[in-house]
Amino acid sequence: MTDKIRLVTSESVTEGHPDKICDKISDSIYDEMLKEDPSSRSAVECFCTTGLVLVGGEIKTKTYINIEQVVRNVLREIGYDKQEYGFCCDDVGVITTLHKQSPDIAQGVDEGVGEYKEQGAGDQGLMWGYACDETPELMPLPIILAHKLTKKLAEVRKNKTFTYLRPDGKSQVTVEYVNNKAKRVETVVIAAHHSENVSTKKLKKDILNSVIKPVLGKLMDEKTKVYINTTGRFVLGGPPADTGLTGRKIIVDTYGGVGAHGGGCFSGKDVTKVDRSGAYMARYVAKNIVASTLANKCQLQVAYAIGVVDPIGIYIDTFGTNKIPEDEITKLVEKHFDFRPKAIIEKLNLRRPIYAKTAAYGHFGRNDKDFTWEKTDKAKILKKEAGI
Repeated sequence: MTDKIRLVTSESVTEGHPDKICDKISDSIYDEMLKEDPSSRSAVECFCTTGLVLVGGEIKTKTYINIEQVVRNVLREIGYDKQEYGFCCDDVGVITTLHKQSPDIAQGVDEGVGEYKEQGAGDQGLMWGYACDETPELMPLPIILAHKLTKKLAEVRKNKTFTYLRPDGKSQVTVEYVNNKAKRVETVVIAAHHSENVSTKKLKKDILNSVIKPVLGKLMDEKTKVYINTTGRFVLGGPPADTGLTGRKIIVDTYGGVGAHGGGCFSGKDVTKVDRSGAYMARYVAKNIVASTLANKCQLQVAYAIGVVDPIGIYIDTFGTNKIPEDEITKLVEKHFDFRPKAIIEKLNLRRPIYAKTAAYGHFGRNDKDFTWEKTDKAKILKKEAGI
């Protein structure tokens, strides 16, 4: 029998990537609202380019937010704190254009208002959750490795191991699967933003020895292809080199292209918007299904209509790895998980200022107590009732 070999690739970007700058600004603004007013509504988008950050969108809050100060604090925290980078927290221009949330949208979410009196979904749409048993995080291996590489790249910059590094950066990892089992890293790609004060040869050696090898370890072999700064130069980076937008890295944020995605981003959106809360719930359910060993792999779709309380559809696919029939898994999910927007918010305790740290390195597969959608507290009861 011939082995079935396939290659799966995922990418990640650092917190200094222009799109991630925008995600973190949008989420930091929402966090500031939540600190004083947990019922705040947010649909905040951000745009950044050379010398400019533009913040726009719709909000509803009882508190005052100094948007300019939030923007500058985020840029400083990320590391855009020197004029030589071409984008500096102290002198970048900040333009704000925010207005009140549409009352037509609000009445679909506010309890006791609108056609449905219970809190409904903040928008229509379809959300996906995914989990698999190939890593301890119950995530696909390629995206886990890609995130670890970008986090390591940021670490050796921030701890001054390599003072020539700058905030922007990307990673890409291709994993070889043999008969659906991850075996080795086929290819790794790193783009590291740097100053003029380093040779390409030194940078490649440093990144290989201090970033790639410590992260990938035995998953690398003599055949693994390594590509570092393949243009030979990455001095101009960040917003001066590439305009940033909130919500443009949705695959980096989720499952690296392995699991499906409905299209809606997370950052800048309050938790009444099921683009965010529904996707978190779908991950929570899928992860508990895999943790309970009902399936080795699970993808769950949930769909909503704006203002409507209950989801209009739930669909589960276990890719043939299920231990009991999928319709029985669906019945267990409907029994033990409540997909109404208010119930999701309460179950996952989502009205907390925790979202700035979701903005980089993925919303899923993180070992953080605030990421309540990563809990597997339902696995035991699911396994018991399934009789496995």
